[in-house]
Amino acid sequence: MTGPLAAHMAVHILLMNIVAPLAALGLSRVLQNSRAISGRLLGLATLVQIAGLWAWHAPPFLNRALESSSVHLLMNGSLFLSAFLFWWAVLHFRGEHSWQPVAALLVTSKLYCLLAVLFVFAPRTLYPDFASSHLGHVVGGPSTDLTDQQLAGLIMLAACPVTYVLAGVVIAARWLLAMEKEGDDPGSRSGAEAWT
Repeated sequence: MTGPLAAHMAVHILLMNIVAPLAALGLSRVLQNSRAISGRLLGLATLVQIAGLWAWHAPPFLNRALESSSVHLLMNGSLFLSAFLFWWAVLHFRGEHSWQPVAALLVTSKLYCLLAVLFVFAPRTLYPDFASSHLGHVVGGPSTDLTDQQLAGLIMLAACPVTYVLAGVVIAARWLLAMEKEGDDPGSRSGAEAWT
């Protein structure tokens, strides 16, 4: 049975790792002739998502979100929007440096997983007031709260590679196939030139 923190993290994972990429992919199908994303915008989108993820999971901000339903809604909305912007940038990146979306996905996944590892291996509960703020949850003491926190981290660790690393592998494979097709054309750039 999951505790309130694990359920809370599952909602964030649903918003950032499933709904946001699917919404970005769906919108890209509708707007097929949309403008390509530059490396600068991809970097900004990556930074915004990482900053939002870490900021909202800092104890003062998360505790504030628990105290106010409007701040809680703002937290979930901003996490979704930052993830949507990130996935939109990854899916629409065009340019000579085709490695950049893969790098953005890997950096984001590493920092995402680092937060999850902090949840799993923290020697104490990072959010001691979290369980008591949820109505209907019977607080079972520090060990129960720590177990809930560790489960939340494990859920994050399971979701991280499935979304970000898998997307990076798919994009890298598409990139390599495009390089191979360009290699068949004598006038195209191939080999080491295509990596820059």
